[in-house]
Amino acid sequence: PVSPALDASFTDILSAQWKTPESANYRDADSQVFQFPDDEKTPPVGDDTDTKDKLESTTTTAAAEDKAIFDEKADKKQTAGESSSSDDDDEDSPYDIVRCSVSNKDSPEMYSLTFRVWILGIIFTGVLSFVNQFFFYRQNQLSLGGSVVQLLAFPAGYVMSRTLPTRKFTTFGWTWTMNPGPFNIKEHVLISIFATASSGSPYAIDVVTIKKIWYKSDLGFVASLLFILTSQIMGYSFAGLTRQFLVYPAAMIWPATLISVTLFRTFHEIQNFGSRMTRTKMFWLCFTVSFFWYFIPNFVAPALSYIAIMCYIAPKNVILHQLSDAYNGLGMMNFTLDWSTISSNMGSPIAYPWVMACNLFAGFVIVMWIITPIGYYSNTWNTGNLPIYTAHLFKTNGSAYDIHQIMTADQHLDEAKYAEYGPVRMTFQFAMSYGIGFAAIITLLVYIGLHYGPEIYQRVRQSREMDEDIHMKLMRRYEEVPHWWYIVLFVITFTTSIVICEVYHMMPWYWVIVSTIVPLVFTIPIGIIQAISNQQPGLNVITEFIIGYGMPGNPIANVTFKVYGYITMTQALNLVSDLKLGHYMKIPPRHMFVVQLAGTILASFIELAVAYWLMNTVKNICTPEGYPFTCISANTFYSASVLWGLIGPAKLFGTSSPYHPVLYLFFVGAILPVPVWYLQRRYPQSFWRHVNIPVAISIAGAMPPMPAASVVNWFIGCFVFNYILHKYRNTWWQRYAFSLSAGLDSGLAISGIIQFGIFAKAKMPQWWGSDTNHCPLAATGGFLNRPSSAS
Repeated sequence: PVSPALDASFTDILSAQWKTPESANYRDADSQVFQFPDDEKTPPVGDDTDTKDKLESTTTTAAAEDKAIFDEKADKKQTAGESSSSDDDDEDSPYDIVRCSVSNKDSPEMYSLTFRVWILGIIFTGVLSFVNQFFFYRQNQLSLGGSVVQLLAFPAGYVMSRTLPTRKFTTFGWTWTMNPGPFNIKEHVLISIFATASSGSPYAIDVVTIKKIWYKSDLGFVASLLFILTSQIMGYSFAGLTRQFLVYPAAMIWPATLISVTLFRTFHEIQNFGSRMTRTKMFWLCFTVSFFWYFIPNFVAPALSYIAIMCYIAPKNVILHQLSDAYNGLGMMNFTLDWSTISSNMGSPIAYPWVMACNLFAGFVIVMWIITPIGYYSNTWNTGNLPIYTAHLFKTNGSAYDIHQIMTADQHLDEAKYAEYGPVRMTFQFAMSYGIGFAAIITLLVYIGLHYGPEIYQRVRQSREMDEDIHMKLMRRYEEVPHWWYIVLFVITFTTSIVICEVYHMMPWYWVIVSTIVPLVFTIPIGIIQAISNQQPGLNVITEFIIGYGMPGNPIANVTFKVYGYITMTQALNLVSDLKLGHYMKIPPRHMFVVQLAGTILASFIELAVAYWLMNTVKNICTPEGYPFTCISANTFYSASVLWGLIGPAKLFGTSSPYHPVLYLFFVGAILPVPVWYLQRRYPQSFWRHVNIPVAISIAGAMPPMPAASVVNWFIGCFVFNYILHKYRNTWWQRYAFSLSAGLDSGLAISGIIQFGIFAKAKMPQWWGSDTNHCPLAATGGFLNRPSSAS
């Protein structure tokens, strides 16, 4: 989590490079039913241009098509004796993009919440939670996602279906069995949702970390666990209470879920095992290679993680160090032989469409390689005596800023001490990242209004007045989760959050109420935007401004408010997306409720246990001396707590502050999408149709703490896999790309954990390759002068 980040999903379904079943011609010649390829049946190679044009045409005309559908439904008069014009089997979604991916049939007798789901769900939840939290504190923050679970759960479920006994047991009057029959698609979906409901490091753990490491006030394990659970589970309340607006209507498509639907059906709708290279074999092959190779860049030769060419050419040139360094520089001419460098910060490059990657990298180049050098080397805001790129805070003389010199005993701002010690200063790039973050949220709202405004309006009308689609009709067969379940969850989590905040002096009870109102107001409108456009405007900047002006000088209250005000809504929308996936896959709603809740509780406990284990055992954790456990995200989160909480936005961006001009980027953000939108309409076949301004400027929100060289190498990986291989070896790409990505990620993750256990107290002999930083001058000061040693 990064304070200035616009935490949103910008991947546009139009740019997806995977083929939908219809566009790839996966059709059985006899039955005329869409079929999907499996590991042993190479799919027909379709024409990429035709596929893309079809998807673009579909979405371009979406508003007109929606209006026609709506008008037809509204005007249609049916009498009691009138027969349906088509059989139920022929009824399908009114939206082409859904018809291409989601089956319009269901098997109500298909079991779902089985013994296999519990066992595999618990195992995968434990593994993902442990791995992701372990790497959260490391320099390269690898994260295992749902694709790993989807890939490994299939063969694991198949093996269990062949080996477990079929004997039936009776427990408290309930009859169950370890093996009800063949492993099916509904079990597969539930395992994935179980494991990924809360497998990423919770935002609340950042608060726990900075309180313990920087503010020296440990919240304690039990209180921390309750804090995490309330912030995570409160989102269920909003998710469940908004189902009728965000899940049930056919108009609420949630395009990102269609990718998961397609992948699940790929595994299950054709099974033809043979001797050829399967996706599973590809996974284990890549897993093995990645596992053993990671010993080289992680232990034997860490220098291979970032190969800074310009630093080797001029080892004493400060400016070249600043331009080339990975962590405190701009990443120019800095390459890698370490997969964790490529995938740990941005995620796997294979999962990101090529066109969107080009937009993102173009934004990176403009911000990091053009704007930042110009502003920094012209000494804008007197930042020339600071490093060019870091999230650390400084005094005006370039020395480190010690917050304990300006705080009271209860960790609030002491105005007299602050006036004596001096104002806080940050690097030019860090300040600009906030300004671009301001622009990004406005840009996204304007972009959505221009591109999706009519469609959103039409879909909202349809969601209220349109007849139920086939998927909603099929889901009527299952018992729904009553609203009172979600209300009870809300009452429990809301009450507990007030108790925690009051007892541990994190935030007054009335600010807890205000923080809850924010997601209550915004979950539905932002959910509608995401359900249609696949893009989620972030509220982190809004929450920071609200609490920053409301409670200036209180850093812990600031970050606590952000957790409840921003993350609750984000978690709610993640859960709504899962509910829509379950809706498409015809999963009984009560089974969805159980696995989401169980997965979140289990993951929260494991993640907090791992966090405390590392914070209590790793020496110098979250400092450069604690490498590789340098906590780059937590460092940025700490800096944000100081800037927005301890200092406050009134001082930070007030008229007397040198950073006041970045507020004008709000207005720049409102203007940016307009000329591009005009050019896209004026020249629909030109390259302008590929330009996505929100994606282009979104990268600035993660800079810092993201290593600049990581973005460069990620883009190179995307170019190799999603341009060259996708274009010239498309059949191979379709079959193996995601298996390769999951295998490399998983092998690296397990290897890193094992190496930590084996080599925790061991060191390689000193040699060129064991040096983790060949650009030391980038972090030690600015280009004007070295920092003063005075405090």
